[in-house]
Amino acid sequence: MALLQLISTHQPCLNLNSAAVTASLCPNSNFPSNSPPFLHFCNNQRRRGRANSLRCSSSSSSSEKSHTSQPRPDDVVELPLFPLPLVLFPGAILPLQIFEFRYRIMMHTLLESDLRFGVIYSDPATGTAEVGCVGEIVKHERLADDRFFLICKGQERFRVAKVVRTKPYLVAGVRWLEDRPSGDEDVEALASEVEAYMKDVIRLSNRLNGKPEKKEAQDLRRNLFPTPFSFFVGSTFEGAPREQQALLELEDTAARLKREKETLRNTLNYLTAASAVKDVFPSA
Repeated sequence: MALLQLISTHQPCLNLNSAAVTASLCPNSNFPSNSPPFLHFCNNQRRRGRANSLRCSSSSSSSEKSHTSQPRPDDVVELPLFPLPLVLFPGAILPLQIFEFRYRIMMHTLLESDLRFGVIYSDPATGTAEVGCVGEIVKHERLADDRFFLICKGQERFRVAKVVRTKPYLVAGVRWLEDRPSGDEDVEALASEVEAYMKDVIRLSNRLNGKPEKKEAQDLRRNLFPTPFSFFVGSTFEGAPREQQALLELEDTAARLKREKETLRNTLNYLTAASAVKDVFPSA
């Protein structure tokens, strides 16, 4: 079968693709390497088989100060920002190709400083988000024409407090963002439930796409604590940047896991129905 769709509480519909998560995650990530299939919503952007080529239309700024490595949460620190039509999560790996002049300037500056910049979601319809994630350059290659290939890893989240400069690229004052304690919520139990739903989604998706089922149980968490695991789950909702942005902005691990659980449960319900139809009408 081709794309699978279902009605979701948070988005109009959901598409499921059974490809492994290789474009945004790699073995060096904090996230599991035996990743589940991407979850695609109906407003899915064209999947990129190569590193994302970036051409941003947002304002830019001239220079920036290196932010401190361990600032207090209330500190406002300056951070160069890269508005993109995607969402980066803490722990995720993001490959980028940099070719626009102003961002090549930014890369030259970063490679001489602390190698970190802010990735922030930007959409023509909704504008630029206020919450983003720091991307740290862990590997780079500079080409003869001054383009850059980068491998970045998501670090801490931030909220934009003010715009500092706009040329030649955007620089903002940001505050770091951390999850609040979840109170009496059993986040371990929630994480286990989310993992179980993901395994079922993978199993049914593989079945519908004619892929053999693996006998061994997949360990999707790989000993991740609930908070980083919730970021990993959000990163698999590729093609649904608005939903991903909503998950990134949540400041409660339990709330994030509950929202992901609901989406996965809706997906599983649809896949179960689709599987039953396929059993009755194998050629459908």
